[in-house]
Amino acid sequence: MIQVRKAQDRGHANPSGGEPVHLYQIWLFPERKGIEPSYEQKRFPEEERHNQLRLVASRNADKGSLLIHADARIYLSQIDSGKEIGHELIAGRHAWLQVLRGNVSLNGVDLNTSDGAAVSEEVSLKIRAKTDTEIMLFDLV
Repeated sequence: MIQVRKAQDRGHANPSGGEPVHLYQIWLFPERKGIEPSYEQKRFPEEERHNQLRLVASRNADKGSLLIHADARIYLSQIDSGKEIGHELIAGRHAWLQVLRGNVSLNGVDLNTSDGAAVSEEVSLKIRAKTDTEIMLFDLV
């Protein structure tokens, strides 16, 4: 099941009348209370996320990703127009796909820049770029 959240369905606020802004604020609940807040920053080379999913955050800092204290794996990808990438979901897990820029088809459902999609009860995700696209994929419990 895929539930789409179109960009125009969410409120937007930019107090600047002359400067555009495009940002995402992402909140994940930590795996337990009392974890000391922390901050990490890392640049992931474009070739590691070109037409493939690059793990950028995980609960065990797997594959050089950033450490997060949540049962989640966060991926980035830049996909060329016409290319398709996939992701398998383990039973009981869910996903959120955020289109950072471009246009994609997620298992046949069209999404555009700033659209997001909640995914449940799917075992396989097929993400096909209709234009040069950048996405963020969350694999969650």
